[in-house]
Amino acid sequence: MTLSYVPGDSAGHRLDPRSKLLVQVAFAAAAYAYTTPRGLAVLTGVAAACLLAADGGPRDLWAYRVALPFLLVAPVVAGATLGAPWFRVERAADTALASYRVLLILVVAAAYVRSTPVRESRAAVQRTVPGRAGVFLGAGVALVFRFLPLLRRDLLAARAAMRARLGGERPLRDRMRIVAVAGIDRALSRADRLGTALVARCFAWNPTLPRLAFRRVDAPALALAGCLLAAAVLRVV
Repeated sequence: MTLSYVPGDSAGHRLDPRSKLLVQVAFAAAAYAYTTPRGLAVLTGVAAACLLAADGGPRDLWAYRVALPFLLVAPVVAGATLGAPWFRVERAADTALASYRVLLILVVAAAYVRSTPVRESRAAVQRTVPGRAGVFLGAGVALVFRFLPLLRRDLLAARAAMRARLGGERPLRDRMRIVAVAGIDRALSRADRLGTALVARCFAWNPTLPRLAFRRVDAPALALAGCLLAAAVLRVV
């Protein structure tokens, strides 16, 4: 399951991308302000609701499987010590809560990516940040969303080719080196072709972007973002 836009007619798809970006920012702020079991329990329901609103499910989180081992191992590493008592439970518990917080933020991000076309993401960033900086950031967001799935596909193709040539019998270091070198080579090749394509198409700083407008369907999302931001501010104060 790749992390990319999936066309649909869900509530998340109908929202203005600026509303969804505001919800993400507010959710992240609340998650960092309430790193407690009770706070994260409430935020779990919010994150699940965001993913369901975009017609998503647990399968959409499979694209983040590379980060999951780090989130699972982090509490063990944080709790381990070189001397007695050899493992500190309180440190491991704090790190486990922080890892779970990151996972919840990834869930909300998955809901955004699944329900937002790349052009709308660029339009939202470009019209939120004024001037040439907004145009630059918007173009960067659009390129990243389009480029990452291709790089991931190239890495999977390199790994499949290596296994087809009995590369799976090689040591782990050699397998990592082969896949990494092939991935970097493909990335540089794609970057060269991307630059040529941008020049050939006369890349413009003022493209025709989709029109964005807040509607009634955005009211619940804006209210949710406002509540999360207020809760985060009150917690800090």
